[in-house]
Amino acid sequence: MSLPERVTIYEVGPRDGLQNEEAVVPAEVKVELIRRLLAAGLPVVEATSFVHPRWVPQLADAAQVMATLGEEGRALPVLVPNERGLDRALELGLRHVAVFGSATETFAQRNLNRSLDEQFAMFEPTVRRAREAGLDVRAYVSMCFGDPWEGAVPVEQVVSVGRRLLDLGASQLSLGDTIGVGTAGQVKQLIGAFGEAGVGTDLLAVHFHDTYGQALANAYSALQEGVTTFDASAGGLGGCPYAESATGNLATEDLVWMLTGLGVEHGVDLGAVVATSAWMAGHLGRPSPSAVVRALAPTVG
Repeated sequence: MSLPERVTIYEVGPRDGLQNEEAVVPAEVKVELIRRLLAAGLPVVEATSFVHPRWVPQLADAAQVMATLGEEGRALPVLVPNERGLDRALELGLRHVAVFGSATETFAQRNLNRSLDEQFAMFEPTVRRAREAGLDVRAYVSMCFGDPWEGAVPVEQVVSVGRRLLDLGASQLSLGDTIGVGTAGQVKQLIGAFGEAGVGTDLLAVHFHDTYGQALANAYSALQEGVTTFDASAGGLGGCPYAESATGNLATEDLVWMLTGLGVEHGVDLGAVVATSAWMAGHLGRPSPSAVVRALAPTVG
């Protein structure tokens, strides 16, 4: 089976990886984490989110982090939940933003305080203004494979939500298995359904959580279908503050190990990422959930 020659790893550790941590990580540690990940060759590092601190206290220092990063931070994507978040991104001269939508009614209500349809009315001015200002806009679609309140999510519902976000002006969809219940067969089916709806893999990214130990298998399935952008989190950090059953993201190191074994180019220095994750685990006071970090951390400096 033919696989893509090269893929892009979209590192989400500093935002999605840390957002659910109870103990506040100092801004200077977050800045160093971002700089270490960039130095390790990761081409995209999502830095933070301009969400209201009441909802995600861990990211209350978003403006401080981006200001400290300065010019190097302007090229890094940030999550903006609404127009107020976009205003903050524009004030800092940032060039890449993302919005976070839901494929299900219940999660839209719980996460966005909007119905499934109403969320698009909220996103429309945010995406429009961002594009008018010359910014690139990514769109996350959460609960693509299962929802803790609604159960299995119909494929056609996910495709409908994704198409509407693209129609608003998003340049890429990140399909999220927010609670980690997806399987390789479901990944193949969903990507195929997008293709049948006229959405090629060049517009898709995948975002897997490892709740059931399926994240790496799901990534391989997406790779077989031609997807070339993979979200991952250094050390497997992460969860979702609005879905208690969501556990860690696909670990960047585990993904890199698999890609290297398959001969797929990624441009990432595995040793540097492992060392960074081991360093971050020390700040968090617990070992990394990544199998590759556990295997290699004693051997890296």
